[in-house]
Amino acid sequence: MGAPTQMIEFSKRYVGMRIDVKPDSFQLAQVFTISRGSRTQADVLTTTITDGGHQGQGECVPYARYGETLESVTAQINGLTGEITRDTLQGMLPAGAARNAVDCALWDLAAKQAGKRVWDLLGLAAPRPEITAYTLSLDTPDAMQAQAAKNKNRPLLKIKLGTPDDMARLEAVRRGAPDSQIIVDANEGWTAEVYGDLAPHLIRLGVAMVEQPLPAGGDDMLGEIARPLPVCADEACHDRASLPSLKGKYDMVNIKLDKTGGLTEALALKEEAIGLGYGVMVGCMVGSSLAMAPATILAQGVAFTDLDGPLLLAEDRDAPLKFDAAGVHAPTAALWG
Repeated sequence: MGAPTQMIEFSKRYVGMRIDVKPDSFQLAQVFTISRGSRTQADVLTTTITDGGHQGQGECVPYARYGETLESVTAQINGLTGEITRDTLQGMLPAGAARNAVDCALWDLAAKQAGKRVWDLLGLAAPRPEITAYTLSLDTPDAMQAQAAKNKNRPLLKIKLGTPDDMARLEAVRRGAPDSQIIVDANEGWTAEVYGDLAPHLIRLGVAMVEQPLPAGGDDMLGEIARPLPVCADEACHDRASLPSLKGKYDMVNIKLDKTGGLTEALALKEEAIGLGYGVMVGCMVGSSLAMAPATILAQGVAFTDLDGPLLLAEDRDAPLKFDAAGVHAPTAALWG
């Protein structure tokens, strides 16, 4: 793991427990680019909750798209007061990175205190491996074809797009990985006109799903056109309160712990979304195995799993998640839960 980012850590004692928050930085294996910009490292916050002789940990990735920074999320956690439980936390903090780190740390703490795994506490079967997408960063067509060829044996590739000139990239990736299933993430980068032009080619090239083609809040056109290709809400879906605004526009929702504010709300969102007829994708920000670990529970049985954050890193946590041909495995107790 890389050196922590330069920021003051804090420790605060609450009713019966202490919460410590510190920034950590993980170098990426290569530059990672989406339509909004590039990065060379993953800057995260690690939250540790201590209660007696037990400790629980959670990780969050503050995201500028949602107005979050390492400092603002730290301040949110530092501002908590009173007795903090998973239930009370839902009303103390809004959906977002801060609540995610604390919620997941509370789940880990509860498991350590009970001497059980989190899925046992939830009354669920132990998570099985799930095939995860592997993300190809936005780049030139030639570079993306090379990325695709290097990873052509992976069963599911996710392509980062979101510019007016994406047709050549699509063709290049399909040439590089002719047999892989492909999903596309535009990260709000297309206009209605660009998406309308690309949609038939997405289908022709065997793309299985397109994620957030239009900006959240500017996506009404999706309700006015046929959708032979499933459209997944990412930036447009945060928690259960988002669902009414998606009706008629989206076929799937991408559930991320940093958007829902933790595993507690994520599980509730998954259940409600499925009940309303939406398909489910479980995704992630670019973080370490600690951030992905709770999502392996959430990912059971969903249409698409995208928990490749650790695969994009040059370094990871101790006791990292296991990835193999079967997919991403459940965490060991040494990591989380």
